[in-house]
Amino acid sequence: MARYFRSSNLASRIFDRQLISPLPGATVNTIRQFYENLVPSYTIYDIDCPDYSFRKFTDDGKYLVAFSRNHQDLIVYRPIWFTYSCNEECETHELPPKAKKFDSFFKQLYSIPLASSNEYICKDFFLYMECHRFGLFATSTAQSNESTATEGAIHGVPLIEKITFHLVRLEDGVILDEKAFCNDFINLAHSIGAYMYEDLLCIVSLRYQTIHILQIRDSGNLVEVRNIGAFCREDDELFLHSHIQTGYGGSFLPGIKQRLLSYIFCKTWNEVPDQTLRVQHLKKKFYFHFQDYVDLIIWKFLDRHHLFVKFGSVDGGVSRSTDQNLAFFAVYNMETTDIVSLHQNSSEDIYALFEQFYDHFHANPQASSHGKFISSHSNDIHALDQLRVIKNKASSSSQFVKKMMTSLPYTCQSQSPSPYFDLSLFRYDEKLISAIDRHRHCTEHPIKFMSVRQNVVKFKIKPDSGASDSRAKRISSFLFHPFFPLALSIQQTYMQPTVVNIHFRR
Repeated sequence: MARYFRSSNLASRIFDRQLISPLPGATVNTIRQFYENLVPSYTIYDIDCPDYSFRKFTDDGKYLVAFSRNHQDLIVYRPIWFTYSCNEECETHELPPKAKKFDSFFKQLYSIPLASSNEYICKDFFLYMECHRFGLFATSTAQSNESTATEGAIHGVPLIEKITFHLVRLEDGVILDEKAFCNDFINLAHSIGAYMYEDLLCIVSLRYQTIHILQIRDSGNLVEVRNIGAFCREDDELFLHSHIQTGYGGSFLPGIKQRLLSYIFCKTWNEVPDQTLRVQHLKKKFYFHFQDYVDLIIWKFLDRHHLFVKFGSVDGGVSRSTDQNLAFFAVYNMETTDIVSLHQNSSEDIYALFEQFYDHFHANPQASSHGKFISSHSNDIHALDQLRVIKNKASSSSQFVKKMMTSLPYTCQSQSPSPYFDLSLFRYDEKLISAIDRHRHCTEHPIKFMSVRQNVVKFKIKPDSGASDSRAKRISSFLFHPFFPLALSIQQTYMQPTVVNIHFRR
């Protein structure tokens, strides 16, 4: 077994696979080592393709989602492998002219109008169910920063007149259901404002501090299950109105913040046994930070019964800024309406959970045979080593922890399951490219993917053909197919047409 797959020759590896069985439970990991030989080896620059905004592949590899440039239409493609024949040696033969066309690699399934009247598609928002039958898209009107004061609304949060979520059947593009929110604010950038866990969909209203939990039925209907915010239980509102005194003009904190304050108060109370010192301790630890505790919430699913809630500043919730101000993370039980645990953003305890149980914060689809192998520092020793090197270089441990915690809560389905981002197989510069779905500054030099085992360059991705103006500011995004040796690099330059390159195995 020591020599298993030691050869870098593909034919030799195939023979070894027939002769030697991998260890129990290691079959898929062993077979994935074939990707060291099956890499994108050829690039077609500036391919002839429609002027669309390409979003992402679904992790089953069947669909490539794109939006029209006017942000009105949804276009869905199916990847097809480019094939051709030639009379002489194909390796030295030039590719035929049709190779320069986008439709040689992708077949358009449908194009449907999604946005209506004055709404536009949010090009950064797209979620899909684990069964890959349904996709969730969002449209909205323009954002207004001059929002009028409304009862229950948080001051400083902008206003969007209408936000609509569309549930689309990916197979044929039929819109099955819609859910609209009026005069609200939901952060749609990179799908921050929504999270999908199995058949449950969680949408957070930042403006009204309400968490809407919906269920996606097999029939394709969006059914509202409960709302968490002002009230935690279904009968809280009825109970409150039946016991409140007539003519009372005061106001109450939302129910979820009442739970937070109760938890912090009881925890602070029990920290000091002496009755005399307890009052001073409460003043310093509880009442002094009272307004911070009553601040904005951001959320995330942990499982079907728990939410991961972030209490922080209004600016951090609206702009997703990387401020390192005071913030708290709480685990909230939806069934009992209790705060289970609470951690400050500089706490070593929350960082230990972040380091050891990183995958639980992401909740990658377990039904996906490819999504299970997304690398992280809790499942890959190479990623853990990289994280600890960064931590050791930090001048302040507390500031390092705060910086790491600004990425929480993680956005849903934000990582590519491509094996070329598997840190046990390949090593690459994460400043230039990574599994996380984000735009990056374009580099003139090729991005190298090196074999971890052999320490040699296996392939390169060069998003710039060298024909463009190097002085112009350019950004690149990369879309890797979840299991084919196929990738798109998309280069955008201000006031210039978008350039799409295709990298594939020839």
